Amino acid sequence: MAGRGRRRSISSSPFYDMVPKGLQENLKFRRKLVELGSESSANAQDLWQMCAKDLLFYVNTFCWTYDPRKAVASIPFLTYGFQDEALLDMDDSIGKRDILIEKSRDMGASWMLLTLFEWRWHFHDGQSFLLVSRNEDYVDKPGNPKSLFWKIDFLHKNQPAWLLPETARTKLRLTNERNGSSIDGESTTGDVARGDRRTAIGLDEFAAFDVDAGYRALASTRDATKCRIFNSTPAGSSNAFYDLAHKGEIKKVRLHWSAHPEKAIGLYHDEEGRPRSTWYDEECKRVATPREIAQELDIDFTGSDYQFFDPFEIDKLIKETSKPPAMTGELEYEKGTGEVVGMSAQHKGRLQLWTLPDAAGMMPFDREYVIGADIATGTGSSNSVLSVGDCLSGEKVAEFVSPDTRPEELAQYAVALAKFFKGSNDQGAFLIWEAPGPGRNFGDAILDMGYRRIFYRRNETSIGKKVSDIPGWWPTKDEKRAIYSDYRSALMKRKFLNRSQHALHECKEIIFASNGWVTHSKMFRSADPSGAKDNHGDRPTADALCWRGMRTRRIEPVQETNEAPVGSMAWRINQRKKQEVNEDLW
Repeated sequence: MAGRGRRRSISSSPFYDMVPKGLQENLKFRRKLVELGSESSANAQDLWQMCAKDLLFYVNTFCWTYDPRKAVASIPFLTYGFQDEALLDMDDSIGKRDILIEKSRDMGASWMLLTLFEWRWHFHDGQSFLLVSRNEDYVDKPGNPKSLFWKIDFLHKNQPAWLLPETARTKLRLTNERNGSSIDGESTTGDVARGDRRTAIGLDEFAAFDVDAGYRALASTRDATKCRIFNSTPAGSSNAFYDLAHKGEIKKVRLHWSAHPEKAIGLYHDEEGRPRSTWYDEECKRVATPREIAQELDIDFTGSDYQFFDPFEIDKLIKETSKPPAMTGELEYEKGTGEVVGMSAQHKGRLQLWTLPDAAGMMPFDREYVIGADIATGTGSSNSVLSVGDCLSGEKVAEFVSPDTRPEELAQYAVALAKFFKGSNDQGAFLIWEAPGPGRNFGDAILDMGYRRIFYRRNETSIGKKVSDIPGWWPTKDEKRAIYSDYRSALMKRKFLNRSQHALHECKEIIFASNGWVTHSKMFRSADPSGAKDNHGDRPTADALCWRGMRTRRIEPVQETNEAPVGSMAWRINQRKKQEVNEDLW
C-alpha cells in the first residue's frame, strides 16, 4: 500500500508526516497509539490535542471505513493524495463558501464528508452540522450501511474509549455533550433547513434528489449556512446539481477515477483523447450501458442523460459542418405587413446568416426555403427560434434566437423572414411551427397577417389522412420521436448541413424522458432561475421542423371537392390523388 500519492505541504497538518501509509505499518502504528492513550491520561490528552490540530493525522490514525466487498470489511482510512487535497479544501470552505464535489463512484467522497463533519463535531466547540439525503433511510436507519449516520456510528465504534467524548445519540441527531456540537439529519421530503442556522450543510448524492426536491433544497438551504457541500456523481442535466456545476460561481473539487493511483495503473488515452486504464476497461465490461459509464466513471453530465443524439457524433458534426456566420444583425421590416426594408449588420444581432444577401439586399431567388419555428412565451425562461433551410443545398442558412420576443411579435418577424427568403416561387418561404402552447398565439398572428405558405395539420381520422385547415404542427408522443429521428438521420447522413455550432451543441441535451417523450433535459425542472441561457433544446426543435418542411416541398393545403359522387370511379381516383399529395406533405 505504499505510494498513496503525494499531498501538498500544509501547515495545518503538523503531525501527518509521521503517519506511515503502508497498510501493515499503519496498522501497527494505530495499535501503538491506542496503547499509548490507554497507558495514561496525559498520553490520551496529548493524542487528543494532536487529532484536534491535524485533520489528516486524525483520519489516518483513528478513522475506519467499511466495505463489505472486501475480505475484511473494516478498513483503516488511509487517504490518497487527491483525498488529502479534497478534505483540506472542504475544511477550508466551512464558514466561507459553498463547494461542489463532482466525482466518479468509489472515490471515498461520502466518507470524507462525514469524517470532516465528525472531526469538527469531535474537536471544535459549538459546531452545528446538517446532513441531507434523498430519503430518511439514507440519512439514518439502524443496520443500513448506506445511511449517513450509520457511517458515523461506525467511526465511533472503532475508536478507543479514551478518545470519544460523551455523546447523546437519538434518531437523526448526534450531540457532543463535552463541547455542545451537534450533527442532525434531514431528508428532502420538506423544505430542508428552512429558518435554520448551521456551520455547514452536507447534501450527499445531490444529483439523485428528486428534481423538484433538489431545487427546493437549493433555495431553502441558501440562508441557513455559508457553506453547503454538494457531493454527487452526475445524473444527467435536468437537476440542480448540473446547474451548480455549470454556473462557474461555486468552488469545485473534481474526483475523477484517473486521480486514484490504483485505478490509474496503465493509464492511456484512446483516439478521442479520453483517459483509460486496465481497471477502467474492465469496469466498462461490467456496466450495462454507455450512460452508466458516463455517470459512474466519466463524470459526464450530458452523457449520463438518456441522450437521443450520440454526443460523439455531434462533436464530429460540430467540427465538420458548423462554421461562423457570414453576417449577424437584425431584419428591418414594416410592422403589420412584414414587408422587408433590409437587414442591418449588428455584432450582437439576433439573426445569423450563413449566406449573404445579393446586391439588391435579398437572398438568392434560385431556390426554395423552409422556416422551422419553436415558439416560447417570451418571458426569458426559454428561447424562441426560427431556423431557415435551403432545400436545394440542404444547408441551414439562417437562425434567429430570442428569449424575450412574444409569440405575436415573433410571428411578425417570421413573416418578414419568410419574405426575405422568398425564393424561386416569389411568394415566401414555407413556414412550419409547433402549434400547442404559445404556438397558438403565433399561428393566429400569422393568419391575421394573411400569410398562407404554412404547414397544416393532418386529419388522422379521414380517409387518406387529408390535410386539414388547422395551421401548424401538432405533435403526439410518436410524432415527436419521429420528427427528431428524421432530423437525426439527416444530420448523420449529411443531408441536413447544420452550420450553427450552438444548435448542434444543444442536441446533446435532447433526451428520452421517463414519460416516453423526446424533449430537452430542462423540461421537468420546477424552477429555472438562470433563464434561457441554460434552458436549451429550442434550436433542435426548430431545426427538426425545418427539416420536416424541407422534405415536403408541397406547401398548399389540399382543398376538398364534392363534385364526384361518393364511391364512383372518379371519386376513388380523386381520393388516390389526395393520398399521394398528403403523403408528400407529410
